[in-house]
Parts: sequence; C-alpha cells; structure tokens
Amino acid sequence: MKNKSLVLCFTLILIISTLCCLNQNKNNNLENKDILYQYSTIEALLEGIYDGDMTFGELKNHGNYGLGTINSLDGEMIQVNGKFYQVKVDGIAYQIEDNEKTPFAIVTFFDVDKSIKINEILDYNQFTKYIDNNIPTHNVFYLILVEGNFDYIKTRSVPKQEKPYPPLVNAIEDQRFFEFNNVKGTLVGFRIPQYVGDMNVPEYHFHFLTEDKKAGGHVLELKINNQEVHIDYTHDFFMTAPDNEDFYNLDSDNNIDEDIKIVEKGK
Repeated sequence: MKNKSLVLCFTLILIISTLCCLNQNKNNNLENKDILYQYSTIEALLEGIYDGDMTFGELKNHGNYGLGTINSLDGEMIQVNGKFYQVKVDGIAYQIEDNEKTPFAIVTFFDVDKSIKINEILDYNQFTKYIDNNIPTHNVFYLILVEGNFDYIKTRSVPKQEKPYPPLVNAIEDQRFFEFNNVKGTLVGFRIPQYVGDMNVPEYHFHFLTEDKKAGGHVLELKINNQEVHIDYTHDFFMTAPDNEDFYNLDSDNNIDEDIKIVEKGK
C-alpha cells in the first residue's frame, strides 16, 4: 500500500511538472514578439488571389502595426496601435471588424530599437535612402514608424474586385489617388531584404493613416521634415500560407519584378 502511495505521489509530481513546463513554454512563445508575421505572398496577390482565410481577429494576435489589404482587394489596410483600418477607393478610412478577412498582410509588435531625426526636407527616395544609411544591415527586417506632421503625402487605393479576379497590375488601372498637404498622421512601413524574393515587396512599402483616422492609403510620394523616425529591427520571419485551392494552384515560376515596380509606384 505504501509503495502504491509513493508511485501515485511521484506520478502527480511528474504531471504537475510537465504542465508547468508546457505553460512556461507557452508564455515564452507569447513573449517572443520580435517576429515579422506574414500571411500569404506578394506573388499570390499579384496573380489575383484576393481571397484569404485569415480573419483580422486572428491577425491581431501577431502584431500591433502593419499593412496589407482586404478580401476582394477592397482597398488598402493599415494597422496602427493594434487597430486595423481599411482605406477604400472613396478615400475614407473605415475600422475593420474582427471577422473580416485578408488575402495578404504583414504585421509585427512594434518595439523601438533606434530613432533617427530628419532635419531637412526629404522626398520619398531621399527618405528611404536616409534610412538605408542609418541601419546596420540590409539583410534583416525593419518596421518603420513615423507619427507626426508631413509636408506632403500622395496615396492611392484600389476598388473592390469581382470574380474572376484580374492580376493586380490590371486591378490598379482603376486606382484612385489622394493628396494631403501639411497633414498629421501615422506612416507605417517595412523594409524587406532582397533575398525574400517573391514572398514580399523588396525594400520599402508604406501605408499612411491621418491623425483623425479618416483617410490614408498606400504611399506613393511624400515630403517630410523635422520628424523622428522610429525603427524596429526584426530578425525572425514567419509566414502562413493560405489554405485554399487558388493558392495551391499558384504557378510560382513567373518573374514578378516588373509587376512589383508597377504596383508599388502606382503607374
């Protein structure tokens, strides 16, 4: 009887220890927020795969700042301080509900690793070059965040698409442009290494949201001066592939470099 009691006691201790270890590992995973999380690929979006199966409620578990789009390519998405906004083709920003879904998004939990000051007027190309000159390497991932006043910003959004979906280069033919002068707001962007290839837009990709959360879009041009630029260095990358037939049948042998340039510049 005594031996049985000892065995039972040892078994209980072993179970409790295992549960504690599992819980500790779970907590460690939750605390490891220095990860760039991506849903789907830019190539899939370029090829017209505009329906994803990830909800924004699920996506917000992976970051509090980010960008992307909405199912059916219904506008531009930007995430600011944990909340998702959809800038539709009417130029108005709408808050996104948790049950809505995305075909492509990149997010991360923002943590400042470096801040740099801009003391002169810089356009888009000068701005990105300035950042390039102030980061230690071009071979890791960066989230770029600017909250303040912008001398000028030009953005765009695209209309909701109907099936059969056209490739993205055709979908942006009906894009709408929006211009802002002396506007306050939040600029959210990523710098992606070249080696990522067809998975994401190489180098820079920015979206913008006005301070009043009423407008914004995909950034095409800007002028910025006298602002702090906050940079988050991210070394870990994790991607979830869509679980649908369109993505399964994607032909990934196409050269998408020119299409990315057209889409990013809005031409």
